[in-house]
Amino acid sequence: MGAAAYAHQAENLSLDYDEPAAQWVEALPLGNGNLGAMVFGGVQEARYQLNEDTLYVGEPHDYSKPNAHKSLEGVRELLFKGEQHKAEYLANTEMMSDPFTQIPYQTLGDIKIKFEGHKDYTNYNRSLNLTDATSVTTYTVGDINYTRTAIASYPDNVIVIKLEADKPGALTFSTELSTPNRNRRISAEGNRINLSGKLVGAFKSVQYRVDRKFENPLRFHAILDLDLDGGSMETVNNTLKVTAANSATITFTADSSYVNYRDVSGDPQAVCESRLKAIDASSWDTLMQRHLEDYQKLFNRVSIDLGSTGQEHKMTNDRLIAASEEDNDPGLASLIYQYGRYLMIACSRAGTQPSNLQGIWNKSNTPPWGSRYTVNINTQMNYWPAEMTNLSECHEPLFAALEDLAESGSITAKNHYNCRGWVLHHNFDLWRGTAPINGANHGLWTTGGAWLCQHLWWHYEYNEDRTFLQRAYPIMKGAAEFFADFLIEDPRNDKGWLISTPSHSPENGGLVAGATMDHQIIRDLFRNVIAASEVLDTDTEFRTQLQSMVPKIAPNQIGQHGQLQEWLEDKDDPNNKHRHVSHLWALHPGEEINWQDTPELFEAAKQSLNFRGDQATGWSMGWKMNFWARFLDGERAKKIYDNFTSVNNVKGISKTKGGLYPNLFCAHPPFQIDGNFGATAGITEMVMQNHIKTQDGTRLIHLLPALPSQWATEGHLTGLKARGGITVDVHWKDGKVTKASFLSVKDQEVPVKVGDETKMISLKANTPFTL
Repeated sequence: MGAAAYAHQAENLSLDYDEPAAQWVEALPLGNGNLGAMVFGGVQEARYQLNEDTLYVGEPHDYSKPNAHKSLEGVRELLFKGEQHKAEYLANTEMMSDPFTQIPYQTLGDIKIKFEGHKDYTNYNRSLNLTDATSVTTYTVGDINYTRTAIASYPDNVIVIKLEADKPGALTFSTELSTPNRNRRISAEGNRINLSGKLVGAFKSVQYRVDRKFENPLRFHAILDLDLDGGSMETVNNTLKVTAANSATITFTADSSYVNYRDVSGDPQAVCESRLKAIDASSWDTLMQRHLEDYQKLFNRVSIDLGSTGQEHKMTNDRLIAASEEDNDPGLASLIYQYGRYLMIACSRAGTQPSNLQGIWNKSNTPPWGSRYTVNINTQMNYWPAEMTNLSECHEPLFAALEDLAESGSITAKNHYNCRGWVLHHNFDLWRGTAPINGANHGLWTTGGAWLCQHLWWHYEYNEDRTFLQRAYPIMKGAAEFFADFLIEDPRNDKGWLISTPSHSPENGGLVAGATMDHQIIRDLFRNVIAASEVLDTDTEFRTQLQSMVPKIAPNQIGQHGQLQEWLEDKDDPNNKHRHVSHLWALHPGEEINWQDTPELFEAAKQSLNFRGDQATGWSMGWKMNFWARFLDGERAKKIYDNFTSVNNVKGISKTKGGLYPNLFCAHPPFQIDGNFGATAGITEMVMQNHIKTQDGTRLIHLLPALPSQWATEGHLTGLKARGGITVDVHWKDGKVTKASFLSVKDQEVPVKVGDETKMISLKANTPFTL
């Protein structure tokens, strides 16, 4: 990225507010994948709400139900007879997980810093700067200016808060560490506060008829370390009290006894003490420098400028309200785009848990949907931007989880279906539960793992990493083995179609035999496993089996309304506005339906999306943005973006059910982080697409396929990734490409589409090429 581009980006990529956060969705998120903090920016009391990514209720546990497969044929037979309710009853009774639901993510607690005499203040500002991942709060009391700067460092696995005043001896405050978990012990001694505890030993859900006790729940430990420049410190009732310091640095870390999904024997106190000992001699400047080197190495790869209408000086709340009133602010779109990348870096790093429904940030011990991993779209959407926006490293926690899930899922595959390979239904948790949960009408859905395998193949395609493919292939193959056994010939007709049953179209229409989405995902999985086996020159016999099965899987069909059918039966309701648009999976994130290869299905999918409408929950609008970009309709994609950015509880104003909260978190509602990532992916798809293959199988790089007119005046998006290990920069003016640059990891010929013209360019390894 050029210096001028970086300067422009750095100037505008900040969330700014002129008052403290009064509610959680106004606080600003910091994270390093393992630790998370929501910064409220209070003056008299500064609150930092804390999370640690392994704090889940429960203990190592196999959720699968032995001999559930004995009811499989009965459920199928009832579905073939059209007796859906009886099939669901039998499945609920005999085929669901044990217990009936999975276990929730927990909050850790709070750091609170209290300042006496700071009631009357002026010049207040709090911000989250995306270019350096810092949260800064500034204000003035009398003639003294106060500054608090916070970071979440991945290299040192700590949260650090620097407190400063511009006059010597002006810092007098107290700080404490607390948790809502009842089994706790807090002690302050010297310059430290230690918090130790154990999560609850039971979980009860009236809704899902669960009353479970745990013999070995997770233990956790946290340490707050306070270092002063000048002044004095004393401990009073487990609180550290500071008088007349020049500056102060709070360093926080936490850990649990979680080692892996089978082992909770860790020593969290020893881990915390080891982390702090490793940085004992490190100054604030040194910690900040390590943090910046790590973070900016990732974040600075991509620069975006969608234009400016001079709104950047406004507070973020005011920008959101103005945008909701149809005030064009392309700079806000650039901010939202990079916010998605920031959030990914902050909540998904190697060695941490994957990004869950709330990323890593959760204020509750009873969070919505358990703040788990919902894999009938939400977890996948969290990772849509990973490869295309040049954050491949952030994909790693998902891949590590998939290695676990392939193990636990193999038990579920055997117990529930008597099949080889492994299976994952619509949710998993820290304990890698893979069995169907909550209810057969939406939980008995077998393609969650198959869908996640798409991400393994993407990572190989984007990075050309054969070593990674050798790691990923057994997981992909295991998922394909399951469906090679699970698919059956539909007995209701003589077409010989292979179908997936029992299943459903996620959260819509109940249990069925043969949902369109299932078949799209399974075809994609089989094709990717075939291609991977060819790259690795292995499993010829299994490859041949999959090649013979692909054309027999029930095809996409066009129904009576000109729509893409959601089920085998032509029963779609044109008035159904359901948030899930599952039968369009083959359009996005799949590639089977596209403008080049399947024009009739392409138009049918468009009809289906028109029926669903432009309003939806936040994450659903994130998906629809990507759909309309794939339809090459930039104006409709921008309309969805406008709906997505409607205000939700911003200065008391709400204009939509979904939209964005004051801190730009996506509102389902409540908060789900997937929509933030969906929006970043959607804007990328408006500027560059790379899913279509030419006749020889080469991926087409399509520049500005769906750029909205309001963003077309002049701009750039640089540092994107295309398949084949290609980095792409694109600049435009008046809606036309003015410059496109490419950098490839290998020698290759690549087709590039600009407007109506497609050119073949010749790229040399590690040699820049400008079109």
